[in-house]
Amino acid sequence: MTHVTVSGKTIEEAVKRALSELGTTEERLSYRVIEEAKKGFLGFLGSRPATIEAHIIPDPVSEAYSFLEKTLELMGVPATIDQSMEHKKVRFNLQSDEDLGRVIGKRGQTLDSLDYLTNVVVNRQKGTKEYLSIEVDALDYRERRREALVQLAHRVAEKAKATKKPVSLEPMSAHERKIIHSALQSARGVQTFSKGQGRQRHIVIATK
Repeated sequence: MTHVTVSGKTIEEAVKRALSELGTTEERLSYRVIEEAKKGFLGFLGSRPATIEAHIIPDPVSEAYSFLEKTLELMGVPATIDQSMEHKKVRFNLQSDEDLGRVIGKRGQTLDSLDYLTNVVVNRQKGTKEYLSIEVDALDYRERRREALVQLAHRVAEKAKATKKPVSLEPMSAHERKIIHSALQSARGVQTFSKGQGRQRHIVIATK
């Protein structure tokens, strides 16, 4: 049971009944008042109880998990989903004995799309108290990509210093550009800045 219509002498009493019948907590309960309580003549003649319609707010993490599981099934990708919590972020890491290249996509673009859609699903419920961040990964691709970007940043920085000419990197997502900026933030003799618009936005590494 996920929905009930209950009554009580007051709205508070009706809410308590809804919590009891649904077996949930106030944080997971959403309700709307159908009718306010009304006192009758002499306090009882013609009186009417308060009535509410209540339902359980779906668990956002479970919804996101189910969405991701169904999406992978529709994509024909046999994968299991490992769930963990890291730095106040729910992490879904896909594991499979088969190639997950279709899930990752070119430079992680398909993975980024799955990540975006899953976050939309998890935060679409109006009853959700606060934004919940979810990261979708596959075979720890994101960490391997981060390490590769940090190595690239330092390699290109050395090239820029040696040639004394600015070097432009390929277009990247905002998240990947942030990794490059952070990697060279304390590097001596070089600076980084973004250039271009939309999908063509990229980082330039130059000497100071």
